Amino acid sequence: MNDKEKITEEMVVNDAIRLYPATVEVFTRFNIDSCCGGAVSISEAARRDGVPLEELLKALNETAAGAG
Repeated sequence: MNDKEKITEEMVVNDAIRLYPATVEVFTRFNIDSCCGGAVSISEAARRDGVPLEELLKALNETAAGAG
């Protein structure tokens, strides 16, 4: 995974799942609503659901890198 493909806080939850399907497990583990609430940025979802953004992004990128 190069920097261009990195999951960022500005990426929309649904886009991250579409690009890296395995990340749905990360969103579920962090109790992020990726069904009805997936049309917002990852930072907005983290704020909304009370999740530490840096931990979420680290887990998402580790999962995305392992899925490639």
